[in-house]
Amino acid sequence: MKKTSPILFIVSSPSGAGKTTLCRKLLAEFSDLRFSVSHTTRKPRAKEVDGRDYYFVSDAVFDQMIEDDLFIEWAVVHGNRYGTSSAEVRAAATEGRDIIFDVDFQGAQKIKEQYEGAISVFVLPPSIGELQRRLRMRGTESEESLDKRFRAALNEIAKHGLFDFLIVNDNLETAYDILRAILLAERARHIRVACLAEKMLDV
Repeated sequence: MKKTSPILFIVSSPSGAGKTTLCRKLLAEFSDLRFSVSHTTRKPRAKEVDGRDYYFVSDAVFDQMIEDDLFIEWAVVHGNRYGTSSAEVRAAATEGRDIIFDVDFQGAQKIKEQYEGAISVFVLPPSIGELQRRLRMRGTESEESLDKRFRAALNEIAKHGLFDFLIVNDNLETAYDILRAILLAERARHIRVACLAEKMLDV
């Protein structure tokens, strides 16, 4: 396993459970937290910005990145490919910042396999009925697409055992308080702070 100095903080959820909103709130509060921008072959949605939300690339570019072994992980999600480049982790280490990943369960599993100490959080909707309601409220999906996303969500929820923490997002502020607490607790973990205690004893 690779050892890293920054905390690798993975947040995952089925589509519509609220992980992206929670990640954005965390990034807005903690300036020393870097967002890992994924590459994707899908088209940008309204208000998405290339280089901020995702790197939107062609299939040919994505293929070349796979061939050049530039991804920590990549997967097919809802018919499109998404990948996390190793350059994102190197940049976080260079900047001395922790890094947050907004990925699906496949990406979470692969990151944890490669990086010792990566922390993973899975965000659950309060109920299946509420998840369906949230997906419909987006107003951007056909009935066929909604059905695929719903089935994919059930599959993702079935993988909850892969994660270190589970948060039920029935209230955004409460869910955020829990996510924030997890990050702060990880920053205070003995292995990350012990060096400071040892320096105090070196008198």
